[in-house]
Amino acid sequence: MEKIPYYAQFESRDRVLDLIAGKLPYADDPLWQRSGATDPEEYAQWSSHICGMACLKMHLAHWQKRNIPTMELMRQCRAYGGYVVGEDGSIKGLIYRPFITFIAEEYGLSAELREHTPIEEIYGLLDRGYVFIASVHPGIRTPEKEPPKQGGHLVYVFGKNSERREIVFHNPSGHTPATQEAVHLDLDTFSKFYAHRGILIKT
Repeated sequence: MEKIPYYAQFESRDRVLDLIAGKLPYADDPLWQRSGATDPEEYAQWSSHICGMACLKMHLAHWQKRNIPTMELMRQCRAYGGYVVGEDGSIKGLIYRPFITFIAEEYGLSAELREHTPIEEIYGLLDRGYVFIASVHPGIRTPEKEPPKQGGHLVYVFGKNSERREIVFHNPSGHTPATQEAVHLDLDTFSKFYAHRGILIKT
C-alpha cells in the first residue's frame, strides 16, 4: 500500500494524550508555531477543532505535494463558512457543504457529502479512486472500548485490506504511532464509532 503522509491536528504528535487530557495546555504545545497560528492563544483556540484540516493537509501533501499549515487551511475554510465562531467564542464546524465548496474552488478537488452511508459502501469505493473523510467518535483511538455515541471527530480513510475486510486510515488525534498512522480496523469495529456520514473525495 502506498505510504500517505501523516499529520496530527496537534503539532506535538507525541504529546497528544497529554494535550487532550489537559495535562499539557494547548498553548504550551512546544511546536505550536508549525501550525501557522499567529500566537499560542490562536493555537489553543483552534487546535482541538481542526481534525478536518489535518485530514485535508494529508490529502494535499500526498496528491498535490503541497505542505500547507493547518491554521492556514482553517482560515481559508473559515472564509467559505466552513467554521463559524459564535459571540461567546464557541466554534461550530467543520461544516461539510462549505468545506466541499472551499476545496473545489481553492484546490480543484471533486468531493461530495455522504450521509446515511454504511461503511461497507465506502469500503467498496476505496480501490476505485476515492478517499473518505469520515465522521467518527474520537474514542476510535481506543477501539477496544465502546463509544458513548458516534461522530464528533474526523479521520482520513484511504485504503483497505480485502483479505481481512479492514479499512485503513490516519487519525489526526491518535495518541501513539499505532493509533495515528495507517490504522487497520475491521468494518464492524469501525462502524461502532462511525456516524454514517463524511466527505467522499475523488483522487
